[in-house]
Amino acid sequence: MAKRNSKVARSNRNMKTRNSATAGDDTKITALGLPPQTLSPDMAAYFAKCEQKLGFVPNVLKAYAFDMAKLSAFVAMYNDLMLAPSGLSKLEREMIAVAVSAQNRCYYCLVAHGAGVRQLSGDPALGELMAMNFRAARLSKRERAMLDFAVKLTAEPWLIEQDDRDRLRRAGFGDRDIWDIAAVAGFFNMSNRVASATDMRPNSVYHGQGR
Repeated sequence: MAKRNSKVARSNRNMKTRNSATAGDDTKITALGLPPQTLSPDMAAYFAKCEQKLGFVPNVLKAYAFDMAKLSAFVAMYNDLMLAPSGLSKLEREMIAVAVSAQNRCYYCLVAHGAGVRQLSGDPALGELMAMNFRAARLSKRERAMLDFAVKLTAEPWLIEQDDRDRLRRAGFGDRDIWDIAAVAGFFNMSNRVASATDMRPNSVYHGQGR
């Protein structure tokens, strides 16, 4: 037994220290060489607000900082869809973000918004299930109808019919809510494709949030 333990100890000493799987994610944010512009006063204030509230600036904002017009438009659309008053809760909107991103296998959005689901729900398992397979989660009828619609809109948008909208209505969603579900799903389909095209990397801090 002592001989075996000695071999294990020698083996452990000989093992090379493995680099983190997220090494470099906070320094090389995308695969493109687009240098950031000087932030406009509005965007400088917004970055400072992120630092104050979150403790960091999300890498997606840094990625867009090569063009102030694009950055401002992205921030405005994101804030309107995800934070403004809506018949959808903030958690529901984050759940849509993750379910859509899982369908598209978007590393950035799965990590960033998976953390959002964990934090808003207080249920780490829900964040994992949204990323892996939302159908395995114990969801309400409302949540399941919402996510089924968002993922169908992502994978097969040409198959959306009146029956799909009627199912949402039966689950308790109004017409404005249906618009918001579609708008959030559409926004993340766009974001997923840009993130994948540029190999956008999420802030490493997201991985540990809400665990």
